[in-house]
Amino acid sequence: MRTRTDDTPDTPGPFDRPEPHVSDFNEPVVAEFRANGGRVGGMFEGGDLLLLTTVGARSGHEHTTPLGYVRVDGRLLVIGSAGGSDRHPAWYHNLLAHPMVRVELGTEEFAAIAVPAEGDDRDALFAEVVRRVPGYGDYQDGTERILPVIALEPMADEESTPAANLAEALVRVHRWLRGQLLRVREETDAYLADRDERAAREGAVPAPGLTLQLRQHCLGFCESLHMHHDKEEMMFPALAERHPHLADTLRRLSEEHRTVDRIRADLQALLAGLATADPRAFGAELDRMSRELEAHLDHEEATLLPVLAAVPLPTG
Repeated sequence: MRTRTDDTPDTPGPFDRPEPHVSDFNEPVVAEFRANGGRVGGMFEGGDLLLLTTVGARSGHEHTTPLGYVRVDGRLLVIGSAGGSDRHPAWYHNLLAHPMVRVELGTEEFAAIAVPAEGDDRDALFAEVVRRVPGYGDYQDGTERILPVIALEPMADEESTPAANLAEALVRVHRWLRGQLLRVREETDAYLADRDERAAREGAVPAPGLTLQLRQHCLGFCESLHMHHDKEEMMFPALAERHPHLADTLRRLSEEHRTVDRIRADLQALLAGLATADPRAFGAELDRMSRELEAHLDHEEATLLPVLAAVPLPTG
């Protein structure tokens, strides 16, 4: 993936320096990283480096950025240092808009959800990062901006064996979607319970607002669902041509896709104002979306799996 000149990315972690043409600087680093299994030379030699691919908040294009990383208690962390400048790097704005990212680490590549740490958790993580890589502390000392600490959470474990056919591939995707939806619902329930408990203890009306963690996980799920439906819509015409008796079924599924997509858009609209969002309204919308989505997935499996079981996965 080629690094673009818009949404100019950050340069790597504690080694970064402001550059007049950052994308020109990144391109050979990215190429060397991929050609040598994650090893690079020059000023980055021996450093812990990964490639982070985000989707541009404005452009919608992919951007690949080399970044330093630190592992703390099993969490893979990157820091929005931007060389200690007073502005967040563009890749940070990108992942706030589109939490689903791709990570290249050595020869490994995986999808992740980018979740900025908040409050005491952020401060404790940053203190540990600075203990290990003091350069980040120097960057923080040079700006009033609070440097973001972002955890890159793998989205799913890869299946050990490839799917045998389209039916099995569909079941795996649905299983993952159900798991992500359950996680978001559990996080929502826990957040609402903790919020109400604190309000009761303090004798105050609960303040509005949602956590960044909840927002990022929910947006990541919404993006995944949207991409899954887009891929299905691309598959439906060929499926209808090969199996004419499924034409009405596929048409109804497309209508359900539009319904689910409207619900998804409503949910994303609730997430737009993080500090002022109504948690109860968010929870109610999430419950409504969950019921309709589960019914849609069940119906889709009942109608499509018998046909897709006979369709092998395309090669390559």
